Amino acid sequence: MVFDLDMIKKVYAAMPSNIEAARKQLGRPLTLSEKILYNHLHSAQSNAGFERGKSYVDFAPDRVAMQDATAQMALLQFMQAGRPQVAVPSTVHCDHLIVAKTGAVADLESAKSTNKEVYDFLASVSNKYGIGFWKPGAGIIHQVVLENYAFPGGMMIGTDSHTVNAGGLGMIAIGVGGADACDVMAGLPWELKWPKLIGVKLTGKLSGWTAPKDVILKVAGILTVKGGTGAIVEYFGEGASAMSCTGKGTICNMGAEIGATTSTFGYDESMSRYLKATGREEVAAMADGVKEYLNADPEVYAAPDKYFDQIIEINLSELEPHLNGPFTPDLATPISKMKEMAAANGWPTKVEVGLIGSCTNSSYEDISRAVSLARQVKEKGLKTKAQYTITPGSEQVRYTIERDGFLDIFGEIGATVFANACGPCIGMWDRVGAEKAERNTIVHSFNRNFAKRADGNPNTLAFVASPELVTALAIAGDLTFNPITDTLTNEKGEQVKLDEPTGQELPQRGFAVGAW
Repeated sequence: MVFDLDMIKKVYAAMPSNIEAARKQLGRPLTLSEKILYNHLHSAQSNAGFERGKSYVDFAPDRVAMQDATAQMALLQFMQAGRPQVAVPSTVHCDHLIVAKTGAVADLESAKSTNKEVYDFLASVSNKYGIGFWKPGAGIIHQVVLENYAFPGGMMIGTDSHTVNAGGLGMIAIGVGGADACDVMAGLPWELKWPKLIGVKLTGKLSGWTAPKDVILKVAGILTVKGGTGAIVEYFGEGASAMSCTGKGTICNMGAEIGATTSTFGYDESMSRYLKATGREEVAAMADGVKEYLNADPEVYAAPDKYFDQIIEINLSELEPHLNGPFTPDLATPISKMKEMAAANGWPTKVEVGLIGSCTNSSYEDISRAVSLARQVKEKGLKTKAQYTITPGSEQVRYTIERDGFLDIFGEIGATVFANACGPCIGMWDRVGAEKAERNTIVHSFNRNFAKRADGNPNTLAFVASPELVTALAIAGDLTFNPITDTLTNEKGEQVKLDEPTGQELPQRGFAVGAW
């Protein structure tokens, strides 16, 4: 058991009295975000009324997570604090320094050799101060945190902007600098400006080609890259309840692209299922016992305009698959409009590479939906027109999808599987030919697409989409291909249409991981 059960028990034990005190003081119902914030006030902090967007408040986070690139300075600072152990559960994840080039095995071995001094330092310091250490190849920090450490109603900080991914399990999880992490590990209070609140009400239900990724792509188009600054985005409604836990994580992950402090969802059955599937039955049982405190008060959902600074409403039944980009994650284009947008802007429509995975979209559900399309290539006599790569988010996901035959199916369409690391998502992609700086188009299921972000080429136009849409566009090799309406010509000259993607929220045989 890698998670700290005693810590979670303490968080839940304090909730009723802390939240009731805040509710009484404010004289009104509370949102979920407010409940978590008030339950994590530092002990030295008076429970005064805080003004959104103005008051600076001291908090006591439950956890700290660090990735290898930022952990180095954070741990060097912590070593000067004179503390024998970290004050809160903390982890280090070796995921940022692995270059994606030829494939998982070779790339991982190269990284271990190149970065040996860094890895040895991080492992040694982690061992000395009681910090959990996840070695190279174990997975991307945010996916590993979701699988092992995140819990509903908790507060954590991490030295990476996409720490917000843990909001998919109902946390307030915030990306910070190394100095903030050092303070919390040393037992000091952590200061944050009391955030504004943006409510996103989700009605209807996702179906067909539309995925959770399309929700945040739509929100990004509405709020832009600055619209969430200084705010927590809280999702609620029937559409939220009908969505998988990992789908919620995808939405929260990309909240960083709208500048949000973080994003979160209320505790529901999907989170309970995910906790149980990842070996945390005890956490699920404990969360069930305090469920009323892990959601906003009913009055908030009934009249959200009274409690949020801004309200956005999205009908998932009407939502269309989106492609966001290029060069910014908030240029949102419904797939039905891409043909005219590409023509108007002179974007190259030939898709050179389709990349799926990363910390944003590498869940079992994501991969299973993508593989349902890859399977159709052979069945319908098609040929994949673009290069295609997969970056698993963790060894647990990679091992499970290999066991279930998904990697074999991807292999049949010529896919390259990269290491369980950030890779192309953060620019750690040694892409052949990128140095020529030729103008070209790629599509990926990552979170960011700024110029030079993926391959260092300022002329690579990167578009962000769901894993299933990326897969369809890679098969077609055409940015303007709309799988909802368009057909493809197979090797017999026949016109065929891709069936809608299907998948499983969680593996029927459970998650597994082998010795490695």
